[in-house]
Amino acid sequence: MTTKTPDFTKAFQDVLAAFPVDATAFQNAFKTQAAVGEKLTKVALEAAEKSTEISSKWAKDTIAKLGETTKAKTDATEYSKAVTDFASAAAELAAENLAAFAEVAKKVQMETVELMMAAGKDASEEAQAVVKKATTEASAAVKKATAAK
Repeated sequence: MTTKTPDFTKAFQDVLAAFPVDATAFQNAFKTQAAVGEKLTKVALEAAEKSTEISSKWAKDTIAKLGETTKAKTDATEYSKAVTDFASAAAELAAENLAAFAEVAKKVQMETVELMMAAGKDASEEAQAVVKKATTEASAAVKKATAAK
């Protein structure tokens, strides 16, 4: 005895046809999301680039200062002074570079907030347009159904 698997394709097509969905709303939402993602990625990459520049400069400056410390000295007290000078310069470099990192973080935060607020506004406007269109279509369908009676 062979059992044939029922084909529900036609049934699903009928159900989907009975409840039409406006795919443009989904397409617009996807495009908006992709645009926001692209902008956020740009912000993140710019921050990474700037952070890398800061780190590289910090390392180069530290190595240069360390080079001064390792030079041969004629007096033992000069070694003590060289180490003290290096520690002072390293602390100053740290303060400068941490401030630079803080500026990068602040810029990223501000740009991200701006992007998210703009995206929220766009999404709200799109949702309003979809609801307005659906209301118009539903009203038209009700009027058509009422007129047919």
